[in-house]
Amino acid sequence: MGIGFTIDSPLKVAQYGIDSVISLVDDILIEKLRKMYSEKFEIPYQEITNKVDDFRAKRITSYLNLISDVVDRKFEAIKKSALEMGDDFKTYLELLPTHNPLKKEFNLLTENGAALSDIKSWLDQRLVKGSIDVNIMTKVDKDNFNQEQQLPVEYNDAHAAFRGFANSKLESSVVLSAGMNPRLYAYMSSFEDFFPNEKGKFKKKIILKVSDYRSALIQGKFLAKKGLWVSEYRIESGLNCGGHAFATDGYLLGPVLAEFKDNRENLRHSIEAILKQELENQNRVLPELPLEMKISAQGGVGTHEEHEFLIEEYDLDAIGWGTPFLLVPEATTVDEKTMDKLLLAKEEDLYLSDISPLGIPFNNLRNNTKDLEKENLINKGRPGSACPKKFVALNKEFKETGICTASREYQHLKIKALDELNLSDKAYNDQYNKIIEKSCTCVGLGTSALLKYNLDTKTEGKGVSICPGPNMAYYSRIMSLKNITDHIYGRDNMISRTDRPHMFVKELFIYMDYLKQKMEAAMVDMTKKEEKYLSTFISNMNKGIAYYKLLFLQLQNNFQELKTDILYQLEQGEQALKIMEVQLQKEELVI
Repeated sequence: MGIGFTIDSPLKVAQYGIDSVISLVDDILIEKLRKMYSEKFEIPYQEITNKVDDFRAKRITSYLNLISDVVDRKFEAIKKSALEMGDDFKTYLELLPTHNPLKKEFNLLTENGAALSDIKSWLDQRLVKGSIDVNIMTKVDKDNFNQEQQLPVEYNDAHAAFRGFANSKLESSVVLSAGMNPRLYAYMSSFEDFFPNEKGKFKKKIILKVSDYRSALIQGKFLAKKGLWVSEYRIESGLNCGGHAFATDGYLLGPVLAEFKDNRENLRHSIEAILKQELENQNRVLPELPLEMKISAQGGVGTHEEHEFLIEEYDLDAIGWGTPFLLVPEATTVDEKTMDKLLLAKEEDLYLSDISPLGIPFNNLRNNTKDLEKENLINKGRPGSACPKKFVALNKEFKETGICTASREYQHLKIKALDELNLSDKAYNDQYNKIIEKSCTCVGLGTSALLKYNLDTKTEGKGVSICPGPNMAYYSRIMSLKNITDHIYGRDNMISRTDRPHMFVKELFIYMDYLKQKMEAAMVDMTKKEEKYLSTFISNMNKGIAYYKLLFLQLQNNFQELKTDILYQLEQGEQALKIMEVQLQKEELVI
C-alpha cells in the first residue's frame, strides 16, 4: 500500500475490529504525523530531532504508542456506545461478516433484559479491536553514519525500525517483506516480546510475506534457529499485487496455495522441531500448547466469491484486501489529485514499471504527479531527485556511504560514466533511459498524507507516487467503509464493469506479459543462464495452466457463470505460451 497511505489507518478502522498495517520506512513522516495527532488529541508532544541518539527508533516507538493509546480510547468509546445503543456500536456490528455470531448474541442480551454489568462484561470478552501491525521491508536496511564514521549495524534503517516496534507498547505483528535479511533476523532475537510463554502466546508476533512455499520454508527455518516463530505466512501473488512485485519463476498463485495446503502440517512440524530445540538451547520456556500458525493470501482478490473460494478451497485463515481500500477515505489517506487519477485508471494506466530505486519491478499508476515531476526535471536537463530522505541510498558504486539510484547525484555520475563508453546511439539511449527511469518513491509514497492534512511539503515537494495493483482498474467510485465491507462480504457490489477477469486468469496474463518482456530482452544476446531461467519459467506456467484447467472443470458450485469463459482464456494462454516456447527453442539452437 506504500508508505503514507496507511500511515494512520489504525486510527480510522481498528476500533471497528479491522486489522491494518503501518509502514515503518519513513520516520520523518511519522514524526510529522505524531505532532499533528498529538495536537488533535491533546497529547503532550516533545519533538524527537535527528540530533537525538537513536532518533529513528524513538520516533517510531513514540508514534506507535500514540496510535495505541488513541485506538484504545476509541475502542472504549465503542463499548460505551453499545451500552447507550449509539451509532458507533451499530457501525461496528454493520461492518462484521454477515454470519458473525456477535450480532445475534448482543440482540439476545438486550431482548432478555440483561443487566448493564452483564452487557459490559460481554463487551469486554467478545469485542475485539483491529490489530495495529507494522511492515518492514527487510532489504531497506541502509547503513547509517555519524559524519563519516559508520554506526553499528543496529542503527541500520530496518534494524532501527524493528527496535522502534519492539520497544512500543503494541501487542501486534511485524510483517516482514522483500526477502531474507540474515543480520536483521538474528537481531530480532534480542527482544523478549517475540518469544512464547508457556501457553504459546506472544506479545509480539512475526508475519512473513512470501510468494512461494520454498521461501516460506527456508525463512521459517532460519528464524526458528534463532528461537523465533512465524505466526502467519502471508502468501502474495508474485505480480497481481500492489507495490513492489516479486515475480516467482512462473509459479502461479493457485498452485502455490495448493502446495501450502498440501504441506501445511509438514511446514509446521519441521519448523516447530527446530524452534523447540533452539528454545531449549537458550534455556527458554517451552510452550505447553501448540503454537498458532496461520496461512493467508492476498493479491488481486476482487469479489466476495473469490474471497470465499480461496478460504474454502485452500483452507486459508484470512484473505487480504489492499488496492480497493485506496478508494476508501475512511480507511486510507490519499490526496485529492491522486484520488481523481485512481478513479479514472484503466488497465493501460496500471503497469509494472522499473521506476523503483530498489531495482525491483514496481506496480505504478501512469502519470502520477511524482513521475510528472521526474519528467519535468529530465526535460530541463537535470534528471534525478534531490534525494532529501535517502531511505534507499543503497547503491555503493560511487560512494561507500551509498547513493539512491533515483538521485540527481547518482544519475549525474552514471551518465558521465556512460558518456565515456562510446556506445552506438541505440545502445546509449537504452542505457540512458534505464538510468533516468528511476523515481524518488521513498519520498513520493509518503507525500500524499502530507498533502491530505495540509502539512509542510517544502522538503518533499508535492509529487505523489502511488502503487495500486492491477485490480484498481475495476473500481471507479469513492467508497465508504460500509460500502467496501459490504462488497467483501457479498452484501453489495462495488464493481460496475462486467468484464473483470477472474483473479487467477488476470494473474496468468500479467505473468505472460512479464515473460514476453523477459524473452524480448534476452533475445538480443541470450546466455545459458537466461535460457535456463526462461525454460523453467515456461514449464512452471504450463503446469499452472494445467492445474487451473483441472480445477475449474471439477468445480461444481463456484464460478459457474464464468467457467466457460475462464476455460477459454486458459486455453488462449496455453496457446500463447506454446508459441513462446517454440521461439525459445529456436533461440536455443542458435546458442
